[in-house]
Amino acid sequence: MCGIGGYFARTVRAPEVAERMLSTLRPRGPDAQGLLFWDARWQRSAEVAHNALLHTRLAIIDPCPRSNQPMGNRAGDVWISYNGEVYDWQEDARLLQAQGYHFDTSSDTEFILHAYEAWGLDMLPRLRGKFALALLDLRQNCLWLLSDRLGQKSIVYYHDGAEFAFASTVRALLPFLPAAQRQLNAAAIDAYLAHRYIPTPATIFSAIHRLPPGHALRFDLHSRELQLHPYWSLQEAERPSKSWQDELAQAIQLRTTADRPVGLLLSGGIDSAVIAWHLAASQHREISSYTVAFDDPVYDESAITQRMADELQLPLTKISFRSDWFQHFEAIVADLDEPFADPGAFPLWILIRQLADQVKVVLTGDGGDELLAGYKRYRQHLHSAWRGPLRLPLPILAQAQAKGWRKTLTEASMSWQDAYSLRFSGMTPNQRRWLQPDYCGPHTYWRQAPTRASNPLQQLLDIDRINVLPDYILRKADLCSMSHGVELRSPMLDHRFVSALLSRPQQELYTPVPKAIFTQVCPLITSLRLLKNKKRGFSPPLGAALRQGLADRLPELGRRLATLSAGQLDAARTQHMVDSWQRGEHGLDEHILQLLILDVSLSQLKTLAES
Repeated sequence: MCGIGGYFARTVRAPEVAERMLSTLRPRGPDAQGLLFWDARWQRSAEVAHNALLHTRLAIIDPCPRSNQPMGNRAGDVWISYNGEVYDWQEDARLLQAQGYHFDTSSDTEFILHAYEAWGLDMLPRLRGKFALALLDLRQNCLWLLSDRLGQKSIVYYHDGAEFAFASTVRALLPFLPAAQRQLNAAAIDAYLAHRYIPTPATIFSAIHRLPPGHALRFDLHSRELQLHPYWSLQEAERPSKSWQDELAQAIQLRTTADRPVGLLLSGGIDSAVIAWHLAASQHREISSYTVAFDDPVYDESAITQRMADELQLPLTKISFRSDWFQHFEAIVADLDEPFADPGAFPLWILIRQLADQVKVVLTGDGGDELLAGYKRYRQHLHSAWRGPLRLPLPILAQAQAKGWRKTLTEASMSWQDAYSLRFSGMTPNQRRWLQPDYCGPHTYWRQAPTRASNPLQQLLDIDRINVLPDYILRKADLCSMSHGVELRSPMLDHRFVSALLSRPQQELYTPVPKAIFTQVCPLITSLRLLKNKKRGFSPPLGAALRQGLADRLPELGRRLATLSAGQLDAARTQHMVDSWQRGEHGLDEHILQLLILDVSLSQLKTLAES
């Protein structure tokens, strides 16, 4: 797990550009840093050069210096800078060795490098795991950027028609951008207000784009042209020959492979219980588990996680989420890279920071809810599925509040699919129009599935799998963990398991009690009656923090946001929303947090863009 970056410029760039990019990525890869330069004729250069590849390494497999990156082949005409972890590749490596490829390391990086040498992009079906990788192929005069199938690893890029650059994060890419290209994206600000994050392919800067999951991007080193195409979709995925139960067991087992200590994030939910059960059954009791303990019993699940750990004989460490978490507010916002307002990011960041000294690899249950309709919002929204694309021709009325009849009218003015965003996202179209009287964006910024499912539940699951899962759940997990040099692994997002599971009949998958199918592989679910537990989520109580630790940020918030957004957010109306909340208006806690995060994030990005 690492940070990656690079650039391909028409003119010479000072070495400080690459050094600043590398410095920004260093928390993602604290164990080693690598930087290579080439001139315009692709001769290696000491410093002053047109082209660069860079890498910061979190060493998990074969942590010796021989596996550091960027890594090149023996001829020096193919290079890789790679972030991720690929599993179950050893048999394919033996095929390559039989073809004459020599392996100097035991790393998955070298396997991918030789696999590409031998098979080109035909190697992709052989990559089982998560990855954001760059392959510089001087034989074919191109650079490939590749994202994994389900969006576990992210990569952003810049292209002005002639020059090209990429990095793991937006902030790492900024040092390369010319000053004129460091303009905020107005649509991204509106998208953030709508969804609490900025959906792919947009970022907070108009000139920076995010590579969608399951896509390949080719940059031609001669013509300077880009070509983008998908290489994988769930609808066309080959179904594994093994059962979903076997695929899940193997997915969990493979993700315990590491040359560094491994742990497990344990919640009171079904998904992490399934993983914990498999670890215990496989005699992996040397793997420690970790959970967050909240002071408020409404949020705390540490009692049930303790019962799980005791029954499975897994060591459990409880990490307290203190009420003074807001002391880390600016650091957490910075580590989230661009405006991102999931309240669950705060306890996750603190949890990872606390366990980073003990383990470097952590397994999580991410993905189970999106695969098997585990959220109650699915059932709530299905009640109105009869509407489909029908909508009332009602105008969007600028309103600061979003409750009662106003919310009902807002939902009726949207299609059924678009109205799904109101179940869990940020602000309604009415609230966005209120805050931005001179800006009118679409109802949602979600990407659409390649084909529209006929089943209403499947439509909602497609929305989440394509949008919410990669851009919200997984981006949060990656940013919070990698900011502390920790790798998160999600067995339930193994693409072979996903394909095998979703090939089952829908009546088997989507039962009245969500995720009951997992009782087939985890007796713990029945013994602890986990199916009856209320899903609590992972968000901290916000009211006290907003009224105490973050209260000093509220005065003049409207004015600051108006300035930072170049007038896109109206100062008086924004402050009116804040004042309404301070006077006791209910239902605005998360909106106020969203505005505070936007304020701090844009301020930090403005400073970086001007430096």
